[in-house]
Amino acid sequence: MMYWLYELRGWLEAGQWISLDSLIYKVLNIFRYHTFRAGGAAVTAFFLSLFFGEHLIRRLISLKIGQPVRSAEEVRQLYDLHGKKAGTPTMGGLLIVFAIVASTLLWAKWDNLMVWIILLTTVGLGALGFWDDYLKISKKNSKGVSARTKLVWQGGVAFLAGLAFCYLVPPDAVIDQVSKAGHDTPLAQLGGTPLLRGLYVPLLKEPLIADMGFFAVLLFTLVIVGASNAVNLTDGLDGLATGCSLTTALAYAGFGYVCGNANYSEYLGVAHHSLANELPIVAMALAGACLGFLWYNAHPARMFMGDTGSLALGGCIATLAIGCKQEIVLVLVGGVFVMEAMSVMIQVASFKTRGKRVFRMSPIHHHFELGGWHENQVIVRFWILSLLFALMGLATLKLR
Repeated sequence: MMYWLYELRGWLEAGQWISLDSLIYKVLNIFRYHTFRAGGAAVTAFFLSLFFGEHLIRRLISLKIGQPVRSAEEVRQLYDLHGKKAGTPTMGGLLIVFAIVASTLLWAKWDNLMVWIILLTTVGLGALGFWDDYLKISKKNSKGVSARTKLVWQGGVAFLAGLAFCYLVPPDAVIDQVSKAGHDTPLAQLGGTPLLRGLYVPLLKEPLIADMGFFAVLLFTLVIVGASNAVNLTDGLDGLATGCSLTTALAYAGFGYVCGNANYSEYLGVAHHSLANELPIVAMALAGACLGFLWYNAHPARMFMGDTGSLALGGCIATLAIGCKQEIVLVLVGGVFVMEAMSVMIQVASFKTRGKRVFRMSPIHHHFELGGWHENQVIVRFWILSLLFALMGLATLKLR
Protein backbone atom coordinates (compact mmCIF):
# COMPACT_ATOMS: atom_id res chain seq x y z
CA MET A 1 0.00 0.00 0.00
CA MET A 2 2.81 2.43 0.86
CA TYR A 3 4.22 1.86 -2.63
CA TRP A 4 1.26 3.87 -3.88
CA LEU A 5 2.94 6.94 -2.40
CA TYR A 6 5.76 6.46 -4.87
CA GLU A 7 3.24 6.19 -7.71
CA LEU A 8 1.57 9.33 -6.37
CA ARG A 9 4.90 11.06 -6.88
CA GLY A 10 4.75 10.28 -10.61
CA TRP A 11 1.19 11.58 -10.85
CA LEU A 12 2.11 14.82 -9.06
CA GLU A 13 5.19 15.19 -11.23
CA ALA A 14 3.22 14.63 -14.45
CA GLY A 15 0.70 17.26 -13.39
CA GLN A 16 3.56 19.60 -12.53
CA TRP A 17 2.33 19.83 -8.95
CA ILE A 18 5.85 19.18 -7.65
CA SER A 19 9.37 19.62 -9.04
CA LEU A 20 12.17 17.06 -9.14
CA ASP A 21 14.17 18.89 -6.50
CA SER A 22 11.29 19.44 -4.09
CA LEU A 23 11.27 17.87 -0.63
CA ILE A 24 7.91 16.15 -1.28
CA TYR A 25 9.33 14.50 -4.40
CA LYS A 26 12.33 13.19 -2.50
CA VAL A 27 10.24 11.91 0.40
CA LEU A 28 7.77 10.09 -1.85
CA ASN A 29 10.62 8.65 -3.90
CA ILE A 30 12.01 6.63 -1.00
CA PHE A 31 8.90 4.42 -1.02
CA ARG A 32 10.13 2.79 -4.20
CA TYR A 33 13.06 1.16 -2.41
CA HIS A 34 12.55 -2.37 -1.11
CA THR A 35 15.05 -1.86 1.71
CA PHE A 36 13.14 1.13 3.07
CA ARG A 37 9.80 -0.66 2.87
CA ALA A 38 11.30 -3.79 4.46
CA GLY A 39 12.51 -1.70 7.38
CA GLY A 40 9.10 -0.08 7.60
CA ALA A 41 7.43 -3.48 7.66
CA ALA A 42 9.66 -4.66 10.51
CA VAL A 43 9.03 -1.57 12.62
CA THR A 44 5.29 -1.67 11.91
CA ALA A 45 4.98 -5.36 12.83
CA PHE A 46 6.98 -4.80 16.02
CA PHE A 47 4.82 -1.93 17.23
CA LEU A 48 1.60 -3.69 16.25
CA SER A 49 2.67 -6.65 18.37
CA LEU A 50 3.73 -4.39 21.19
CA PHE A 51 0.56 -2.29 21.13
CA PHE A 52 -1.98 -5.11 20.84
CA GLY A 53 -0.09 -7.64 22.97
CA GLU A 54 -1.25 -6.29 26.32
CA HIS A 55 -4.84 -6.07 25.09
CA LEU A 56 -4.70 -9.65 23.80
CA ILE A 57 -3.30 -10.99 27.07
CA ARG A 58 -6.10 -9.38 29.06
CA ARG A 59 -8.68 -10.68 26.60
CA LEU A 60 -7.32 -14.23 26.71
CA ILE A 61 -7.30 -14.16 30.50
CA SER A 62 -10.90 -12.93 30.61
CA LEU A 63 -11.92 -15.77 28.28
CA LYS A 64 -9.93 -18.23 30.42
CA ILE A 65 -7.89 -19.34 27.43
CA GLY A 66 -4.94 -20.89 29.24
CA GLN A 67 -2.24 -23.31 28.20
CA PRO A 68 -2.95 -26.94 29.19
CA VAL A 69 0.09 -28.78 30.53
CA ARG A 70 0.49 -32.54 30.58
CA SER A 71 -0.32 -33.89 34.02
CA ALA A 72 2.10 -35.47 36.48
CA GLU A 73 0.56 -38.85 35.68
CA GLU A 74 1.49 -38.39 32.00
CA VAL A 75 5.01 -36.97 32.33
CA ARG A 76 6.25 -36.52 35.89
CA GLN A 77 9.56 -34.81 35.11
CA LEU A 78 8.06 -32.41 32.59
CA TYR A 79 5.26 -31.53 34.98
CA ASP A 80 7.79 -30.74 37.71
CA LEU A 81 9.58 -28.35 35.34
CA HIS A 82 6.60 -26.65 33.69
CA GLY A 83 3.53 -27.41 35.76
CA LYS A 84 3.48 -23.85 37.07
CA LYS A 85 2.92 -22.59 33.52
CA ALA A 86 -0.54 -24.13 33.33
CA GLY A 87 -3.14 -21.45 32.70
CA THR A 88 -0.76 -19.00 30.98
CA PRO A 89 -2.68 -17.36 28.10
CA THR A 90 -2.15 -19.16 24.81
CA MET A 91 -3.26 -18.55 21.20
CA GLY A 92 -0.85 -15.60 21.14
CA GLY A 93 -0.01 -16.66 17.61
CA LEU A 94 -3.05 -14.61 16.59
CA LEU A 95 -0.93 -11.56 17.36
CA ILE A 96 1.96 -12.81 15.22
CA VAL A 97 -0.22 -13.66 12.23
CA PHE A 98 -2.05 -10.33 12.48
CA ALA A 99 1.20 -8.35 12.66
CA ILE A 100 2.72 -10.20 9.68
CA VAL A 101 -0.33 -9.83 7.46
CA ALA A 102 -1.12 -6.21 8.40
CA SER A 103 2.43 -4.90 8.02
CA THR A 104 2.99 -6.83 4.78
CA LEU A 105 -0.19 -5.48 3.22
CA LEU A 106 0.81 -1.99 4.34
CA TRP A 107 4.33 -2.02 2.89
CA ALA A 108 4.44 -4.63 0.08
CA LYS A 109 3.12 -4.29 -3.47
CA TRP A 110 -0.26 -5.95 -3.79
CA ASP A 111 0.29 -7.19 -7.34
CA ASN A 112 3.05 -9.59 -6.28
CA LEU A 113 1.74 -13.15 -6.43
CA MET A 114 4.51 -14.57 -4.23
CA VAL A 115 3.49 -12.26 -1.40
CA TRP A 116 -0.09 -13.54 -1.54
CA ILE A 117 1.00 -17.19 -1.63
CA ILE A 118 3.09 -16.67 1.51
CA LEU A 119 0.37 -14.78 3.36
CA LEU A 120 -2.39 -17.25 2.47
CA THR A 121 -0.21 -20.19 3.50
CA THR A 122 0.58 -18.48 6.80
CA VAL A 123 -3.09 -17.78 7.49
CA GLY A 124 -4.16 -21.27 6.37
CA LEU A 125 -1.77 -23.02 8.74
CA GLY A 126 -2.51 -20.49 11.48
CA ALA A 127 -6.20 -21.42 11.18
CA LEU A 128 -5.31 -25.09 11.72
CA GLY A 129 -3.30 -24.10 14.78
CA PHE A 130 -6.20 -22.03 16.09
CA TRP A 131 -8.54 -25.02 15.77
CA ASP A 132 -5.99 -27.22 17.52
CA ASP A 133 -5.55 -24.73 20.38
CA TYR A 134 -9.30 -24.32 20.72
CA LEU A 135 -9.85 -28.07 21.09
CA LYS A 136 -7.07 -28.33 23.67
CA ILE A 137 -8.58 -25.53 25.73
CA SER A 138 -12.20 -26.60 25.40
CA LYS A 139 -11.39 -30.23 26.28
CA LYS A 140 -8.83 -29.17 28.90
CA ASN A 141 -6.14 -31.57 27.69
CA SER A 142 -3.06 -31.46 25.47
CA LYS A 143 -4.34 -33.62 22.57
CA GLY A 144 -6.20 -31.24 20.26
CA VAL A 145 -6.68 -32.10 16.57
CA SER A 146 -5.84 -35.69 15.65
CA ALA A 147 -2.50 -36.26 13.95
CA ARG A 148 -4.18 -37.54 10.78
CA THR A 149 -6.49 -34.53 10.48
CA LYS A 150 -3.62 -32.14 11.14
CA LEU A 151 -1.45 -33.78 8.49
CA VAL A 152 -4.26 -33.71 5.90
CA TRP A 153 -4.90 -30.01 6.53
CA GLN A 154 -1.20 -29.16 6.43
CA GLY A 155 -0.71 -31.23 3.31
CA GLY A 156 -3.67 -29.61 1.58
CA VAL A 157 -2.50 -26.05 2.29
CA ALA A 158 1.08 -26.93 1.36
CA PHE A 159 0.02 -28.70 -1.84
CA LEU A 160 -2.00 -25.69 -3.00
CA ALA A 161 0.92 -23.39 -2.22
CA GLY A 162 3.25 -25.69 -4.18
CA LEU A 163 0.90 -25.67 -7.16
CA ALA A 164 0.73 -21.88 -7.05
CA PHE A 165 4.51 -21.53 -6.94
CA CYS A 166 5.04 -23.98 -9.79
CA TYR A 167 2.20 -23.13 -12.15
CA LEU A 168 0.81 -19.69 -11.31
CA VAL A 169 3.97 -17.68 -10.72
CA PRO A 170 5.36 -16.65 -14.14
CA PRO A 171 8.78 -18.01 -15.19
CA ASP A 172 11.87 -16.05 -14.27
CA ALA A 173 12.59 -12.93 -16.32
CA VAL A 174 9.04 -12.89 -17.69
CA ILE A 175 8.07 -10.01 -15.43
CA ASP A 176 10.91 -7.95 -16.87
CA GLN A 177 9.84 -8.79 -20.41
CA VAL A 178 6.23 -7.72 -19.97
CA SER A 179 7.06 -4.03 -20.13
CA LYS A 180 9.07 -4.56 -23.32
CA ALA A 181 6.66 -6.88 -25.09
CA GLY A 182 3.52 -5.07 -24.02
CA HIS A 183 1.10 -5.70 -21.18
CA ASP A 184 -1.35 -7.44 -23.53
CA THR A 185 1.12 -10.16 -24.46
CA PRO A 186 0.22 -13.53 -22.86
CA LEU A 187 2.87 -14.60 -20.35
CA ALA A 188 3.11 -18.03 -21.97
CA GLN A 189 4.40 -16.43 -25.18
CA LEU A 190 7.24 -14.59 -23.47
CA GLY A 191 9.33 -17.67 -22.81
CA GLY A 192 11.68 -18.05 -19.89
CA THR A 193 12.55 -21.14 -17.90
CA PRO A 194 10.39 -22.24 -14.95
CA LEU A 195 12.93 -21.21 -12.32
CA LEU A 196 10.75 -22.08 -9.35
CA ARG A 197 10.52 -25.69 -10.54
CA GLY A 198 14.29 -26.01 -10.66
CA LEU A 199 16.33 -27.64 -7.91
CA TYR A 200 19.06 -25.32 -6.66
CA VAL A 201 21.63 -26.49 -4.13
CA PRO A 202 24.62 -24.77 -2.50
CA LEU A 203 28.02 -24.97 -4.23
CA LEU A 204 26.43 -25.04 -7.70
CA LYS A 205 25.67 -21.98 -9.83
CA GLU A 206 23.41 -23.88 -12.19
CA PRO A 207 20.38 -25.85 -11.03
CA LEU A 208 20.99 -29.50 -10.25
CA ILE A 209 17.70 -30.22 -12.04
CA ALA A 210 16.46 -27.52 -14.40
CA ASP A 211 12.80 -28.49 -14.24
CA MET A 212 11.45 -31.00 -11.72
CA GLY A 213 7.95 -30.67 -13.15
CA PHE A 214 5.22 -31.92 -10.83
CA PHE A 215 7.84 -33.32 -8.44
CA ALA A 216 8.56 -29.71 -7.48
CA VAL A 217 5.03 -29.48 -6.06
CA LEU A 218 5.66 -32.57 -3.96
CA LEU A 219 9.00 -31.20 -2.76
CA PHE A 220 7.44 -27.87 -1.78
CA THR A 221 4.63 -29.68 0.01
CA LEU A 222 7.18 -31.65 2.00
CA VAL A 223 9.17 -28.52 2.84
CA ILE A 224 6.12 -26.61 4.07
CA VAL A 225 4.68 -29.47 6.12
CA GLY A 226 8.10 -30.32 7.54
CA ALA A 227 8.93 -26.74 8.51
CA SER A 228 5.51 -26.20 10.04
CA ASN A 229 5.81 -29.28 12.23
CA ALA A 230 9.45 -28.56 13.10
CA VAL A 231 8.64 -25.08 14.43
CA ASN A 232 5.69 -26.58 16.29
CA LEU A 233 8.00 -29.07 18.03
CA THR A 234 10.46 -26.31 18.90
CA ASP A 235 7.77 -24.30 20.65
CA GLY A 236 8.20 -25.85 24.08
CA LEU A 237 10.09 -23.23 26.08
CA ASP A 238 9.49 -19.52 26.64
CA GLY A 239 10.61 -17.61 23.56
CA LEU A 240 12.52 -20.53 22.03
CA ALA A 241 10.60 -20.85 18.76
CA THR A 242 10.09 -17.07 18.59
CA GLY A 243 13.80 -16.27 18.79
CA CYS A 244 14.81 -18.98 16.34
CA SER A 245 12.13 -17.82 13.88
CA LEU A 246 13.50 -14.28 14.20
CA THR A 247 17.03 -15.23 13.11
CA THR A 248 15.69 -17.43 10.32
CA ALA A 249 13.48 -14.59 9.06
CA LEU A 250 16.44 -12.20 8.99
CA ALA A 251 18.46 -14.70 6.97
CA TYR A 252 15.69 -15.05 4.40
CA ALA A 253 15.33 -11.30 4.19
CA GLY A 254 18.92 -11.36 2.93
CA PHE A 255 18.28 -14.26 0.56
CA GLY A 256 15.19 -12.54 -0.82
CA TYR A 257 17.07 -9.31 -1.42
CA VAL A 258 19.81 -11.09 -3.39
CA CYS A 259 17.38 -13.29 -5.33
CA GLY A 260 15.22 -10.31 -6.30
CA ASN A 261 18.14 -8.14 -7.41
CA ALA A 262 19.40 -9.00 -10.89
CA ASN A 263 22.87 -7.53 -10.32
CA TYR A 264 23.55 -9.20 -6.98
CA SER A 265 22.11 -12.55 -8.04
CA GLU A 266 24.25 -12.54 -11.19
CA TYR A 267 27.37 -11.60 -9.23
CA LEU A 268 26.81 -14.30 -6.60
CA GLY A 269 25.59 -16.89 -9.07
CA VAL A 270 22.23 -17.53 -7.44
CA ALA A 271 18.77 -17.86 -8.92
CA HIS A 272 17.01 -14.61 -9.80
CA HIS A 273 13.31 -13.93 -9.94
CA SER A 274 11.81 -10.47 -10.29
CA LEU A 275 8.93 -11.18 -7.91
CA ALA A 276 11.35 -12.12 -5.13
CA ASN A 277 12.20 -8.44 -4.64
CA GLU A 278 9.18 -8.10 -2.33
CA LEU A 279 10.11 -11.10 -0.17
CA PRO A 280 12.41 -9.11 2.15
CA ILE A 281 9.36 -7.07 3.13
CA VAL A 282 7.47 -10.20 4.20
CA ALA A 283 10.57 -11.60 5.93
CA MET A 284 11.15 -8.38 7.87
CA ALA A 285 7.47 -8.22 8.80
CA LEU A 286 7.93 -11.74 10.20
CA ALA A 287 11.06 -10.64 12.07
CA GLY A 288 9.31 -7.58 13.51
CA ALA A 289 6.30 -9.65 14.58
CA CYS A 290 8.56 -12.16 16.34
CA LEU A 291 10.51 -9.38 18.05
CA GLY A 292 7.31 -7.77 19.30
CA PHE A 293 5.85 -11.06 20.45
CA LEU A 294 9.09 -11.90 22.25
CA TRP A 295 8.41 -8.86 24.45
CA TYR A 296 5.63 -10.90 26.07
CA ASN A 297 6.91 -14.39 25.35
CA ALA A 298 10.37 -14.06 26.94
CA HIS A 299 10.93 -16.05 30.13
CA PRO A 300 8.85 -16.02 32.23
CA ALA A 301 6.30 -15.89 29.42
CA ARG A 302 3.12 -13.93 29.90
CA MET A 303 1.66 -15.42 26.73
CA PHE A 304 2.32 -18.47 24.54
CA MET A 305 1.95 -18.53 20.77
CA GLY A 306 0.32 -21.98 20.76
CA ASP A 307 -0.09 -23.98 17.59
CA THR A 308 -1.76 -20.90 16.10
CA GLY A 309 1.63 -19.24 15.96
CA SER A 310 4.05 -22.13 15.53
CA LEU A 311 2.28 -23.73 12.55
CA ALA A 312 1.88 -20.33 10.88
CA LEU A 313 5.53 -19.40 11.47
CA GLY A 314 6.74 -22.64 9.93
CA GLY A 315 4.57 -22.14 6.87
CA CYS A 316 5.71 -18.55 6.46
CA ILE A 317 9.39 -19.47 6.73
CA ALA A 318 9.06 -22.38 4.30
CA THR A 319 7.26 -20.37 1.62
CA LEU A 320 9.82 -17.58 1.95
CA ALA A 321 12.55 -20.17 1.34
CA ILE A 322 10.74 -21.53 -1.71
CA GLY A 323 10.10 -18.07 -3.13
CA CYS A 324 13.79 -17.16 -3.18
CA LYS A 325 14.86 -20.69 -4.25
CA GLN A 326 16.69 -21.48 -1.03
CA GLU A 327 14.45 -24.26 0.22
CA ILE A 328 17.34 -26.73 0.45
CA VAL A 329 19.41 -24.27 2.50
CA LEU A 330 16.52 -24.12 4.98
CA VAL A 331 17.92 -27.35 6.44
CA LEU A 332 20.97 -25.30 7.50
CA VAL A 333 19.39 -21.92 8.22
CA GLY A 334 16.68 -23.56 10.32
CA GLY A 335 19.18 -25.90 11.94
CA VAL A 336 17.59 -25.68 15.39
CA PHE A 337 14.19 -26.64 13.96
CA VAL A 338 15.82 -29.58 12.19
CA MET A 339 17.51 -30.67 15.44
CA GLU A 340 14.20 -30.60 17.27
CA ALA A 341 12.34 -32.56 14.60
CA MET A 342 15.12 -35.11 14.13
CA SER A 343 15.36 -35.73 17.87
CA VAL A 344 11.69 -36.72 17.94
CA MET A 345 12.07 -38.98 14.90
CA ILE A 346 15.18 -40.67 16.33
CA GLN A 347 13.55 -41.11 19.72
CA VAL A 348 10.42 -42.70 18.29
CA ALA A 349 12.34 -44.95 15.88
CA SER A 350 14.73 -46.10 18.61
CA PHE A 351 11.98 -46.84 21.10
CA LYS A 352 9.91 -48.78 18.58
CA THR A 353 12.80 -50.83 17.21
CA ARG A 354 15.03 -51.29 20.28
CA GLY A 355 12.74 -50.42 23.16
CA LYS A 356 15.30 -47.86 24.33
CA ARG A 357 15.41 -44.07 24.31
CA VAL A 358 18.31 -42.10 22.84
CA PHE A 359 17.43 -38.87 24.64
CA ARG A 360 16.15 -38.30 28.17
CA MET A 361 13.11 -36.75 26.52
CA SER A 362 12.30 -35.34 23.10
CA PRO A 363 12.17 -32.78 21.57
CA ILE A 364 15.81 -32.23 22.35
CA HIS A 365 15.36 -29.03 24.39
CA HIS A 366 13.74 -31.18 27.11
CA HIS A 367 16.76 -33.50 26.98
CA PHE A 368 19.01 -30.65 28.05
CA GLU A 369 16.53 -29.45 30.66
CA LEU A 370 16.48 -32.87 32.28
CA GLY A 371 20.27 -32.89 32.05
CA GLY A 372 20.46 -29.96 34.45
CA TRP A 373 20.38 -26.90 32.18
CA HIS A 374 18.11 -24.12 33.40
CA GLU A 375 15.32 -23.20 30.99
CA ASN A 376 16.97 -19.84 30.27
CA GLN A 377 20.25 -21.57 29.44
CA VAL A 378 18.57 -23.86 26.94
CA ILE A 379 16.73 -20.96 25.31
CA VAL A 380 19.69 -18.60 24.96
CA ARG A 381 22.07 -21.32 23.81
CA PHE A 382 19.60 -22.48 21.19
CA TRP A 383 19.20 -18.86 20.07
CA ILE A 384 22.97 -18.67 19.67
CA LEU A 385 22.94 -21.85 17.61
CA SER A 386 20.10 -20.48 15.49
CA LEU A 387 22.06 -17.31 14.79
CA LEU A 388 25.14 -19.33 13.81
CA PHE A 389 23.06 -21.55 11.53
CA ALA A 390 21.56 -18.45 9.88
CA LEU A 391 25.01 -16.94 9.29
CA MET A 392 26.32 -20.21 7.86
CA GLY A 393 23.31 -20.34 5.57
CA LEU A 394 23.99 -16.83 4.30
CA ALA A 395 27.65 -17.78 3.77
CA THR A 396 26.53 -20.32 1.16
CA LEU A 397 25.82 -17.36 -1.14
CA LYS A 398 29.57 -17.12 -1.73
CA LEU A 399 30.09 -20.85 -2.11
CA ARG A 400 29.33 -21.12 -5.80
